[in-house]
Amino acid sequence: MTSRQRTPVVLLGASVGLLVLALLALGAGRYPLSPGDVASVLWKRLTGVADAGMADAVVWQIRMPRVAVAMLVGAALAAAGTAYQHLFRNPLVAPDTLGVSSGAALGAVLGIFTGAGFLTIEALAFAGGLAAVVIVMLIAARLTAHDPLVTLILTGIVVASLLGAAISLLKYLADPYNQLPAITFWLMGSFASASHTEVRTLLPAVAIALAVLIALAWRVNLLALPEDEARALGVNTRRLRAAVIAAATLATSASVAVSGIIGWVGLVVPHMARLLVGPEFSRLLPVAALIGAAFMLAIDTLARTAAPIEVPPGILTAVVGTPVFIVLLARARRAF
Repeated sequence: MTSRQRTPVVLLGASVGLLVLALLALGAGRYPLSPGDVASVLWKRLTGVADAGMADAVVWQIRMPRVAVAMLVGAALAAAGTAYQHLFRNPLVAPDTLGVSSGAALGAVLGIFTGAGFLTIEALAFAGGLAAVVIVMLIAARLTAHDPLVTLILTGIVVASLLGAAISLLKYLADPYNQLPAITFWLMGSFASASHTEVRTLLPAVAIALAVLIALAWRVNLLALPEDEARALGVNTRRLRAAVIAAATLATSASVAVSGIIGWVGLVVPHMARLLVGPEFSRLLPVAALIGAAFMLAIDTLARTAAPIEVPPGILTAVVGTPVFIVLLARARRAF
């Protein structure tokens, strides 16, 4: 079976798996519910039947926003990582390694430090993430005497380190009783504070980013060609790259503003999807988004149920992502 023939099967399997995971996540926790109980609550909500019971409150008010935010963040980070990897033709590129996550985190921390509202924090996160990726690209483009792949990765790490120092400075200056705890726990990454309000603010940003990437999917494939050939086919490569970077940065920044820094998703998940459906971007993007949503939801469910206290999901993604990154590093020159 070819990659094209396998794609509908993979999409269907990923969609069914995501639905099953969502039902399990809605039932898992300190107040366990069976899939039947969860389905009953959802059905009553859909049909408008009033239900003030404990199950309805747990599912709809507490777990539903968290499940929705986890899926949106996972899909956004995976889609952003897929776009960056395809754009730079480098399987080691991700929002983390390009410094996008650190730039977005700096913007969001600045918003928390100044007491800004959520929309302002999201805007600052987007501006910080976009500035970070532009700086990395400009520096890497000038260092032409070195291997482009290594240069891009090292530049991203250096810029991320500098941005991390700026975050540390803000933490040092923050109020130790109010701002500092909020910044510290937010940076660890968590979905514990997810609410319907955050779902309503995160959904448009992720939807716009994914819509732009899907609309440009067939053109993005042409970026794998040499610059002259892509332009000969009528593609304005500069505008296309700018649009892809803006969409991927919007997805990353919106996610960071809601959940804090959760690494490795944008690196690991695109690689998983590429193994299933190949590198063609229009097939790869939706598969990566679905797998990313399922992966992040599974990680978050495990993080809040595996131990007496909740484990930050970023720790679990690092446990999975570190060995995968080592394998990718070894195979980097053969990946594209």
